[in-house]
Amino acid sequence: MTRPIPPPGLALPAGVLPFTVLYRDNRFVVLDKPPGLPVHSGRAGGPSVEDWFPLLSRHRNGPWLAHRLDQDTAGCLVVALRKQALVAAQECFAAGRVDKTYWAIVQDAPAEPSGVVDAPLARVEQGRQWRMQAARDGQPARTRWRVLATGRDDAGHPISWLELVLETGRTHQARAHCAALGCPILGDGRYGARQAGALHLMSRSIHLPLDVPVHAMAMPPAHMRRTMAQAGWTLASGNVEKEATRCLPTH
Repeated sequence: MTRPIPPPGLALPAGVLPFTVLYRDNRFVVLDKPPGLPVHSGRAGGPSVEDWFPLLSRHRNGPWLAHRLDQDTAGCLVVALRKQALVAAQECFAAGRVDKTYWAIVQDAPAEPSGVVDAPLARVEQGRQWRMQAARDGQPARTRWRVLATGRDDAGHPISWLELVLETGRTHQARAHCAALGCPILGDGRYGARQAGALHLMSRSIHLPLDVPVHAMAMPPAHMRRTMAQAGWTLASGNVEKEATRCLPTH
C-alpha cells in the first residue's frame, strides 16, 4: 500500500515504504514511484526515493537507481540491488532494448489516431528556467504514440489519453514531444498546458529483456484516475485487458 510522503524536515518513518513494490527478485526491485517524490536528493533537500534504499536491501553492494524519472512523473522505476544487475540494466538502457510505455492525459487531440514524433531535443535556457526544445543539432529523440480515448475535463475542455512508447530516453522527452504534437500534458505549464496542477504523466510499464526478464506495470496515480473518471474513461478504454495478457508474473 502506498504511504503519504513526509514533508521536508520530518524524520522518515522507519520500516514504511511510501510506494508500492511492483516487482522484486534478488537482482531488481521495480517501484511505483509516487508523483512529487524525487528519485534522489536535490538542493532543496527533502525526502527522495534513495532515502528508503536501506529498507530495500541492507547489502553493502547496492542498491542503485537503474534509471530516473522526473519528480512529478509517477510509475515504474527500476532499482538494481547488486552492481552486476546495475551494469546489465544500464547496458540494456544504453542499447535501446528496454520497452518503456507511458500514459499521458493531454490537452486537445492529435489530428491522427497514432503516429511518431521524431524530433531531436536540445536544452534551452529561459531566464532561471530551462526546457527541452526540438532542434536539428539536438540529441536524437523518437516517441511512438496512439490515442486511447478522447473526452472533456470538468471545465469542458477537450482532452486525450495517450499511450507513449519512448524509443529513446531524453530528458523531458514525453513532455516535449506531446507539446510538439500541439497537445501539452495536463499540469505541464513549462510546455504550454493551459492550467496548473499535477502533471498527468506516468511510466505505465517497463520491460527489460535480460536472461531473466524484468517486467512491471503500474496503475495511474489518484489525480490521473480522477481526470479519467471525469472524462468518462475506464481502464478498459485503454485496452488494459489486452495489455495485461502480455505481462510476465511479478516475483
